[in-house]
Amino acid sequence: MSERQSKIIVVFGTKGGTGKTLLATNLAAATATSVGVPVALLELDPQAVGDLAKMVNLRPNYSVVDVLALLKDPAALRGKQFQDLLTAHPSDIHVLPCVRHPSQLRDLDPTGLKELLTRLRASYDYIIIDAGRTFTDTLVAAIEEANLLLLVLTPDILSMFQARWAVEQLERLLVPMKMVKIVLNRADSRGGVTTPEVKSALPCDVIAQLPSDGRAAGVSVNQGVPLMISFPRSRLAAEIRRLVGTLAEHPEWSVTRQPAAGRPAAAAGIVEARSLWNSRIAASHEAIVSTPLDDEMILLKRRVHEGLVERLDLKRVEMAALADQQQAKALRSRAEAVVSELLIDQLGGHAASRSDRFQLIREIVDEALGLGPLEALLADPEITDILVNNKDQIYVERHGRLELTGKRFTSDNQLLTIIERIVSPLGRRIDEANPMVDARLPDGSRVNAIIPPLALKGPSLSIRKFARTRYTVNDLIKFGSLTPAMAEFLRACVVTRKNVIISGGTGSGKTTLLNIVSSYIPAGERIVTIEDAAELRLNQEHLVVLESRPPNVEGKGAITIRELFRNSLRMRPDRIIIGECRGAEALDMLQAMNTGHDGSLTTIHANSPRDAVARLDSLVLMSNVDLPIRAIREQIASAIDVVIQTVRYADGSRKVTSIAEITGLINGTEVGLEEIFIFRQTGTAADGAVLGEFVVTGHVPTFLEELRVKGVQLSDETFRPSVIA
Repeated sequence: MSERQSKIIVVFGTKGGTGKTLLATNLAAATATSVGVPVALLELDPQAVGDLAKMVNLRPNYSVVDVLALLKDPAALRGKQFQDLLTAHPSDIHVLPCVRHPSQLRDLDPTGLKELLTRLRASYDYIIIDAGRTFTDTLVAAIEEANLLLLVLTPDILSMFQARWAVEQLERLLVPMKMVKIVLNRADSRGGVTTPEVKSALPCDVIAQLPSDGRAAGVSVNQGVPLMISFPRSRLAAEIRRLVGTLAEHPEWSVTRQPAAGRPAAAAGIVEARSLWNSRIAASHEAIVSTPLDDEMILLKRRVHEGLVERLDLKRVEMAALADQQQAKALRSRAEAVVSELLIDQLGGHAASRSDRFQLIREIVDEALGLGPLEALLADPEITDILVNNKDQIYVERHGRLELTGKRFTSDNQLLTIIERIVSPLGRRIDEANPMVDARLPDGSRVNAIIPPLALKGPSLSIRKFARTRYTVNDLIKFGSLTPAMAEFLRACVVTRKNVIISGGTGSGKTTLLNIVSSYIPAGERIVTIEDAAELRLNQEHLVVLESRPPNVEGKGAITIRELFRNSLRMRPDRIIIGECRGAEALDMLQAMNTGHDGSLTTIHANSPRDAVARLDSLVLMSNVDLPIRAIREQIASAIDVVIQTVRYADGSRKVTSIAEITGLINGTEVGLEEIFIFRQTGTAADGAVLGEFVVTGHVPTFLEELRVKGVQLSDETFRPSVIA
């Protein structure tokens, strides 16, 4: 090593979606700003090809593979400054990606990494490595040269399990635990594993607790600018700067480790290259991006998975059993032993290195006992929807935008097995006689599945994840979804027991807004909520939660929203909240609102306030009650006070686009609507962001004086015509 006392930090995590690349990038940017010198940022994650370059919006001319090739030919480097091989970013970080294209993965030779890092030490005081998720030879080579290891994990059980596994591998490599520090990302996630629990489970210090800051992180990634520059005042940026200061004080940066020569043969074997196995691993990484279905690694995993299912009869394993810690641990141990045997049978004498075997065993067992490739997606708090079109196509919605993942199922049978594992504990079944099913995961996420013969391309699965973050009205104001004046008006309507309908399309934020406006209900009132799938989370103590029930396997036993609503009227409710009004219960709801049960709230699928009123017409007609249309509209006009419209735009943003008052019948036949607040789109920015303004129309609610009599004071200025950009 050169005389320069350079520091090398390896940032890694054994689970996808922990934010290690985001941390590595911003840690480099914060360090460069702190010390005033360029920082080298190196990517060694072959499973995330191109992520680092996209994170900083660069197109590097050289990759690690390119530089390793140049190092083998001294003449090729003659006349070149080593720093010129890295691509400079305005934040003063110099970037070297792992590969420029997936095809280069097969040429990644970890044996040359030691010389590469030696050259980098001669040119940079600080080198930060974004390493992979598996203990490949590449990661082990980086660990050999590192001064400090940052293990990034998120506060969930799966991440904790995999982190413990990673620590065990490091101990087998004789890495001192004082060299390993834990960074707990999204540490403020509600309901997650706590920091004390992490400390008690892992023999490493928790050196940083990064807060959830999805908006700042998402925008910085999309713009290709580190959030230390784009959002320097964000909580996440502040915590990363604190982490840089903490690292500077740690003596572990220069810890003396046992030389490789003194290690046992088992540990040394992890570093040893196995050409056949490496070619298979490289092929599997390329398969994630572009190779056909019959890729060799996919076929290998499929054969082992089928053998495991057959030996342990895993089709009978239910989610309820896996929720029991002791049962799950015992079953996993048995499954790992079986997979290990099956791999030896499949690979013959070509044994993989220890870390590669562990990685493949873990992947196959996750697929068999959990939800397979969906596990990481369910654990990612930035993902709101998971949409499985078929075994080869898994889309997610992140920040309001759909994106295709590189994950897939090994077969239709595996996907069908996972669907059955979800629905069986709930007393549901899915087969050719019942090819559609609605269900719910243990965390509350809603699931819809449909299989052949209705789904022509194979089983399809849709998951609406249960939101772990409970948004407040201040969050919506910060996101630009509505204005403070609109929020205050909604609070006044709820407090004074106005009947409110929230209208909007799928994913437009209706349930989120219903949760927020429901929080305005005074604590002393008795609330009954009625939903198809329980999603509302109210803080009030005097709360009764009811959920409908679909028919059983014999087609009997169904309890509808309408039946629950009628029963709720006998429960002495002060407020009735229906998660979504979608059927004949609309008539009962209108009648209840007109007979003393005011202050009720519900949502409805419609594209505008006017469409919401028309849909109520249609829903009432579904009740098979012979009423003239005028009588129905009289019910609507006298029962509903306010209609709120929500919209999800193409850029993923969600906004309250209208708050309208129902003013009564016009000409005896038409329900009168007057908009009080509206959002008016004025254009679209170059990055696709929606541009617009909130407008106060000037209409003063007819019940304004009633609000004042009930003690809610709203200024006339609230309704004066104006524009808020």
